[in-house]
Amino acid sequence: MRWWKMLGLAGIMGVAATGVVIARAERRRRAYTPEEIKVRLRERVEQNQPEGRRS
Repeated sequence: MRWWKMLGLAGIMGVAATGVVIARAERRRRAYTPEEIKVRLRERVEQNQPEGRRS
């Protein structure tokens, strides 16, 4: 029965670690200013447009 406890603890630790990773990513995402977001989106659009459609 003891290995069930270890398995449960490992699962809880995995969930906690995932939460930490998600929280860090969210903080990084929210750290951008609106102008930085606009610039990044425009760069992505430029990279993804076919050659003939670029203006």
